[in-house]
Amino acid sequence: MNNRILLTPYFLDQPSAGVEHLAQPGWQRNTALPMGQDQIARLASVHQELCTLVADVATRGDRPVSVAGDCCAAIPVLGGLQRAGIDPVLLWLDAHGDFNTASTTISGFLGGMPLAMMTGRGDQALMGATGTRPLPDADVVLSDARDLDPAEGDLLRDSGVRQVDSPRLVPGALPPHRPVYVHLDCDVLDPGSAPAMRYSVPGGPPLAELVGLGTALHRSGRICAVSVTAWDVEADADGRTGRACLSVLKAFLGRSDG
Repeated sequence: MNNRILLTPYFLDQPSAGVEHLAQPGWQRNTALPMGQDQIARLASVHQELCTLVADVATRGDRPVSVAGDCCAAIPVLGGLQRAGIDPVLLWLDAHGDFNTASTTISGFLGGMPLAMMTGRGDQALMGATGTRPLPDADVVLSDARDLDPAEGDLLRDSGVRQVDSPRLVPGALPPHRPVYVHLDCDVLDPGSAPAMRYSVPGGPPLAELVGLGTALHRSGRICAVSVTAWDVEADADGRTGRACLSVLKAFLGRSDG
């Protein structure tokens, strides 16, 4: 299966020079412009284009790989897979739960809500904009979500989402015999390996564990799509964080090249 990398150079509805800087030859750029009166509408216009790009890639039998600046971009990736007739389980790798709703969030940050939205909780406007169907809780595995708002943690514990605290436990938690859509928020990495993050959280799995997980899942042949929330490219002066994050991504994609 060929990997087709799709770059969405935004952080939510704002252009991101850092994400734009990641572009490489052969990558396809999401050229949509954020249009609308509010953040949801502007984000929806970007998501609709990404959903179409993902659906086109998946329909051709290739693997869509989305690179964006925030986790809300995972929503149109799921929608594009569904549009292509693929019914995946979701592996969500993140230092945060992204399981907030308007009633649980402390900050009100939209980027802390997409996994809740993707399981049918909270505001469903972004899901509706791309025709994305919510996933059953049992089709979601979350690792490691070490930083949760209190009410978000309660909501997660009351859900049927399978939460594990180590990448080593992921293969046993994934529902069998289904394609796997992997969402990687790079801040899941231990800051010792990857310090340049917008929302860095102490702790987390070491680089070798995530590379090992990626390698194992790639060898299983089950990965149908990958989405990546990028690191803070502009703060990565020595490139160390970028090298660590790309090594994890390449493990999931079965690549060892630069």
